[in-house]
Amino acid sequence: MNKELKEKYLKQYKDELFTYCAPFWLKYGWDKENGGLLNCLDEKGQVYSSDKSVWLQGRCAWMYAYLSNNFGKNDEYLAFSKSCLDFLDNHCFDEDGRMYFLVTKDGKPLRKRRYFFSETFYVMAAAEYYKATGDARYLEKARKVYDLVWNIFIDPKLDPFKIFPKVYPETRSTKAMACPMIILNINYIMREYDEERLSYYNDNAKKCIEEIKLHYNKELHGMFENITADNKFNLDVSTERIINPGHDLECAFFLAQEAKYANDKDLFDFAQIVFKDAIKRGWDNEFGGIKYFVDALGYPVEAYEHDMKLWWTHNEGINASLFMYKQTKDEYYLDWFIKLTDYAFDHFSEHKYGEWYGYLRRDGHVTEPPCKGHTYKGPFHVMRCLATVIKLLESME
Repeated sequence: MNKELKEKYLKQYKDELFTYCAPFWLKYGWDKENGGLLNCLDEKGQVYSSDKSVWLQGRCAWMYAYLSNNFGKNDEYLAFSKSCLDFLDNHCFDEDGRMYFLVTKDGKPLRKRRYFFSETFYVMAAAEYYKATGDARYLEKARKVYDLVWNIFIDPKLDPFKIFPKVYPETRSTKAMACPMIILNINYIMREYDEERLSYYNDNAKKCIEEIKLHYNKELHGMFENITADNKFNLDVSTERIINPGHDLECAFFLAQEAKYANDKDLFDFAQIVFKDAIKRGWDNEFGGIKYFVDALGYPVEAYEHDMKLWWTHNEGINASLFMYKQTKDEYYLDWFIKLTDYAFDHFSEHKYGEWYGYLRRDGHVTEPPCKGHTYKGPFHVMRCLATVIKLLESME
């Protein structure tokens, strides 16, 4: 990447982050009455549902603390981060120590899920806020919830929240790739801020990588979202042939980061394989953009949103491609970084009101009525991507 191209993208990504995205959530999403984040926002930033996604409270708290830690201390960012953390601490933990998935605007519980994603994003948030403030209470909170998540991951029977799986486990018991993938991510963060337990996190990272690799099917060249409990691929059932290219690109990025940390060439090579398989399967050669789901054998996909284009899959492809380009200087990755950037900014970015649209139809048109925030979309993937690219570009010669 020459200097001119680098400066072009630095300006583009900085403008997008600090002019159009970070201010949007501060202006429209911060619930000054109840605390925390109002995440369901329409195109103009108006609240269309007051229920609050718990995992987005953690994501938002992490994001604004991260911006303050990495781009100059910002008291407003930290206040927003703390507002989300306070809301989580005061309203989002059940008596069993597990967290809710959805609550009312004032924090009354609505829904819990068996997956521990609310907890993982709380860990990220508390650890990042600890770095920002030096308040050791937040590191202890992060440790406590991390350990809860890790113990459930190792042995699901230890989960204090007993909820029946989607299907009878006696008939069909499965494992999700998303679980070791997200733990690998929070493990990377905790290791940076909690040096006293470094060997613990290093050992856990190895376990996560072992589990992730079990989901990769060498013959079909794809990372399966779900495998059987005994580590096999069930090709007879459509729901177990699902490949999510966006998840695979995100996973490739996390694996590549871990490979760099551990100086593990074999792991980095595997991360490149995951990236290339995902982009080959996921890219829509007719309309552009990355499809949401594909079937490993090319059969129809049951999920009706399978050929939609979602914001976060493109964010993760951008992260992974630029990170791998920096490590390899392979023009293949630079070409994909440019291609993904062009598609994402042309289709998702919106400058009249700010932030990105979340959902496109296959042909690239925004779904109607458009939204900027949702139970699953908040100030995380877009802003994390923008910040990651800025840091990567600034670190390049």
